[in-house]
Amino acid sequence: MAETEVAQVRFGIVGCANIARKVARAINLASNSILHAIASRSIDKAKRFASDNGLDPRVKIYGSYDQLLDDPSVDAVYMPLPTSLHVHWAVMAAQKGKHVLIEKPTALDVGELDTILEACQSNGLQFMDGSMWLHHPRTVKMKEMLFDSKLLGDVNYIYSTSTISASPEFFENDIRVKGNLDSLGALGDLGWYCLGAVLWAKNYQLPTVVTALPDVTTNSDGVIVSFSASIQYKEPSSSGATTNAIIYCSFLADTSMDLTITGSKGSLNLNDFIIPQRESSASFEFTLGAKFVDLHIGWNVKPERVVVNCDELPQEGLMVEEFTRIVAWIRTTPGVLPDPKWPEISRKTQMLVDAVKKSVDLGCKPVYF
Repeated sequence: MAETEVAQVRFGIVGCANIARKVARAINLASNSILHAIASRSIDKAKRFASDNGLDPRVKIYGSYDQLLDDPSVDAVYMPLPTSLHVHWAVMAAQKGKHVLIEKPTALDVGELDTILEACQSNGLQFMDGSMWLHHPRTVKMKEMLFDSKLLGDVNYIYSTSTISASPEFFENDIRVKGNLDSLGALGDLGWYCLGAVLWAKNYQLPTVVTALPDVTTNSDGVIVSFSASIQYKEPSSSGATTNAIIYCSFLADTSMDLTITGSKGSLNLNDFIIPQRESSASFEFTLGAKFVDLHIGWNVKPERVVVNCDELPQEGLMVEEFTRIVAWIRTTPGVLPDPKWPEISRKTQMLVDAVKKSVDLGCKPVYF
């Protein structure tokens, strides 16, 4: 893509959720964006958010989402709203000509997401979800190694977890366990990452069958707080093997963010794939050609630790830069359309979320694609 020098993309944040603090910082760290306005359902909450986060006094503060969307100076919006509100406000933002960066899960189901994507597409606007880890240089490096046929080989097995040990206050008050706000619970909040990682490792090929495993835990509101699922690719690879994946996501277990990918020649492993343990650098382990030594008393190789620096921007800043780079290009170059890559990634991830939910509702029966 050709690059053009343009004015900074002016962001509005619709909703003052806790994650908005992180993205507000990222917007101001990125070189091609600036935080122009924030909105909450009450002016007092918006003012408190601005004060608590040391926002520039020039940032406009609105006491309703409509007011922000009516601001002609806002080029793009970031939406960290409860999932049940996404379709209404994202569509309205698109109708007002705002590019949309939205928190995951993108919607309650793929039908709602399609409504959002249609609104963005018909208005020539970029859509992206907030999967920050996809923008980290470590992820780029892993993908280079993953699809180098001389290294990992054909992907045979994927294992991924995303778990947190939630507090009693979380279960009492957090929107992620409220059926009327985020009815997907741990499936939408944590499962989005693990399912997305499976798709990423398979170069966004959809699986053959998805099955929720019979360890699903729900709260009194019927919201999933813990689950496991199997994702299977029945089409054999060049080596004749198929691909199987297992994910585990829970609000009831100690913090984990594991990703293991095993191929016909090697394996890749890390335990902080969603949020790196350090902001400035991240690592993963790669093992090639591992075998047991004589008598099976050890291995012939040790995993190689690959370190990737992230000196310029944290992953959320890189996400904002990528999003605003596309937005700026659309704004300044006649005939340029939004990049379809990011909506496609979101839609396929939502399809897998829907499949797991359907399997749960069917009593953990398989759901075929």
